[in-house]
Amino acid sequence: MKLQVTSASSPPDKLPSIGEALAPVLARLSPEQHPLLVALAERMAADRYRLWADAANASDASALRACAEREIDIATRVEALYPDAAATQRGIRAAIPELDEINRTLFAGRSFAEQFVIQARGERLGAATWRAFAAREREPARRAVLLACALLEEENALALETILGRA
Repeated sequence: MKLQVTSASSPPDKLPSIGEALAPVLARLSPEQHPLLVALAERMAADRYRLWADAANASDASALRACAEREIDIATRVEALYPDAAATQRGIRAAIPELDEINRTLFAGRSFAEQFVIQARGERLGAATWRAFAAREREPARRAVLLACALLEEENALALETILGRA
């Protein structure tokens, strides 16, 4: 069955927010761990994009796979900023075992249009988040990486909004 993006059945203001879902998780971690938690969320989003692409028409599938690649690119860039990224992320997963469940429940039982709205909003929030991290960064090279991640997030939001606009 191919992905059918039709109008959302829930009012947009009633849809869950990725930011609200992650806020309690972020509160349980040190600020230094926040970028690596967001990088984990980027990898989860890449998986979601791939699943959507598998169910989409050729044009949308291509756009969704490109989104997945940008999510992986973001995660990889951020993880490269931290010499102990893998160990830190294992620690985050151990401290927040419900992370996968939070991710699943945000999207479960929702139409593709609703999922795309949630994700597009998450992409916009992600862009703002990377910019906030960049604003606190003292090293210009690290700041540039974080700002580049913000642009990639915006590309993904635009891709989803374009798909939604054609629905």
